Amino acid sequence: MSTTLFLEYEAVMKREKIDRLCLLNSNERDELFQAFLSVCQWNEIFYLWRPNLKDNDDNFLIELAVASNSEVIITNNINDIKSGELNFEFDIVTPKRFIERYKR
Repeated sequence: MSTTLFLEYEAVMKREKIDRLCLLNSNERDELFQAFLSVCQWNEIFYLWRPNLKDNDDNFLIELAVASNSEVIITNNINDIKSGELNFEFDIVTPKRFIERYKR
């Protein structure tokens, strides 16, 4: 987890579309988010790998993955993340694919 990712999660959770689609109310979503944060490992990013991705706003995901020695990046934004000029040894999968892979 990083400050940038935290802020993005927080912003997404407050979108009207999420409010309409989610079965949890606002307080329950906040409680779930706090539970999620309690098991996250916070990482500082000391090196910026830029420019790399077509969408500059997504570069922090690569930088966080490098800083945290991640093996997997879980995102619905597969094409943008794979569009990088630099190649890293991350597995980039959708949330659905990640769950399917590890529920066995």
